[in-house]
Amino acid sequence: MPKITLLFASLHVLLMLVLLMRISRHRHGHKIGLGDGGDAVLARKVRVHGNFSEHVPFALLMLGLLELCGLPAPWLWAFGAALLLGRLMHAVGLSATAGYSFGRFTGTALTWLVFLLMALAGLWLAAG
Repeated sequence: MPKITLLFASLHVLLMLVLLMRISRHRHGHKIGLGDGGDAVLARKVRVHGNFSEHVPFALLMLGLLELCGLPAPWLWAFGAALLLGRLMHAVGLSATAGYSFGRFTGTALTWLVFLLMALAGLWLAAG
């Protein structure tokens, strides 16, 4: 059973709920029903959630496949932890500013690095 992936998927779902709650509270507080209503802060909150939703599902799929194919647990823990850290850093950084931020840049770089390393691990496992 892919219990390491299950743990990291669960933690990512909790983070997703926080991001969704921020959007919902902003919509309710500013009485914005559909779209962003021209509200730049809401648009950024929606984008933070959107970016999360674009990256995390595929990363967790890769993590689960690697676990099912027998990648050693320390690698799974490292990939899962780095992905979660990257997504947290990106969310905090992009939430603070639409421009450059250390969190946004580093979170993106860490996420991409995890993707690359998981792809290489997947190719290695598939070839072996």
